Amino acid sequence: MRILVVGAGGVGAAIAAIASRRPFFDSFVLADLDPARAERGVVRLGDPRFTATTVDAADAEAVAALARDHQSDVIVNACDPRFNPAIFRAAFDAHSTYLDMAMTLSHPHPKEPYAQVGVMLGDEQLAASAEWEQAGLLALVGIGVEPGLSDVFARYAADHLFSEIDEIGVRDGSNLTIDGYDFAPTFSIWTTIEECLNPPVVWEKERGWFTTEPFSEPETFVFPEGIGAVECVNVEHEEVVLIPRWVDCKRVTFKYGLGGQFIEVLRTLHLLGLDSKERVRVRDVDVAPRDLVAACLPNPAELGDRMHGKTCAGTWVRGTSTDGRPREVYLYHVVDNATTMAEYGHQAVVWQTAINPVVAMELLQTGAWEGVGVRGPEAFDAVPFLDLLAAYGSPHGMVELT
Repeated sequence: MRILVVGAGGVGAAIAAIASRRPFFDSFVLADLDPARAERGVVRLGDPRFTATTVDAADAEAVAALARDHQSDVIVNACDPRFNPAIFRAAFDAHSTYLDMAMTLSHPHPKEPYAQVGVMLGDEQLAASAEWEQAGLLALVGIGVEPGLSDVFARYAADHLFSEIDEIGVRDGSNLTIDGYDFAPTFSIWTTIEECLNPPVVWEKERGWFTTEPFSEPETFVFPEGIGAVECVNVEHEEVVLIPRWVDCKRVTFKYGLGGQFIEVLRTLHLLGLDSKERVRVRDVDVAPRDLVAACLPNPAELGDRMHGKTCAGTWVRGTSTDGRPREVYLYHVVDNATTMAEYGHQAVVWQTAINPVVAMELLQTGAWEGVGVRGPEAFDAVPFLDLLAAYGSPHGMVELT
């Protein structure tokens, strides 16, 4: 397998670091608009299979040409989702398998944004599935941790734990702290603003997809392995779009443990218009307010040595077990920042995202996963994925809640 990763930020560099310990591929190109950033991600590995280069992720023709030059079997999109259309198209044009960790952006309903869906996350990609099928190509979308591993958990629960599922709810929480900062997101603030301030999507079998107010339906969820109780709220996320397409259930939600301070900061940014993606004129410069916010905050990829604690991603499932009894479980994956920093030099949140596309690529290489069209992770057998995740030294857990 010959791999091209577009984007050498925190997740892209972590993908390279994790993959470097595995033998399933022959070459790995790490590409970024910033040549120095790509070079740093490769040099630290000391592995001759890795090459650094430059590419503009917004230029589909340039990405496709780069993939052809390196005969890339797989293109991994490790950029902000605003670059998805170009990289997605480039993979199709280069006849390469495509992977991403976040899907194309949504657009709220123009009249009833907090009741009806407009353009949902991933709609543009899912609409192209027939085209990919006809070309004999696979686009594996949403294969990070959330979406990604959380979707794999949903598939596993449906196939092995339940005869009927009433609700699938992805629940994310942590006890991470960062020395020296009152406010410092552990993941891309650009993406965080997008998913947290957009209308959250909920799916119900009798109603379909609908939206609610941001930060709605707060609940306290107790996370395992010492993290404890965290208040979680509705947030827009891809799992709600993907899971109902391949998993039979009655309801799907996504709730994130943001914390009161984080929510208030996001609300303030929205109130001031600083969450906008539209450029405004500031003296003689055009700048998008959201890009300015991102530039003012620390780079999440560089916070690892200041971070402490654990992060948990998981999927709560409630329904009827295979023996006919009521059952409620939480399938989860916990990562300790001290471990990922010591072993890989990458902070826990980006590392937890990055390991999943590497596992998926290995499954595609061995043939354990195969298919064509635009598919989410829940379209595939969960067992090989969870087995290989454990072989990577990062097994999942499960707690019974009934």
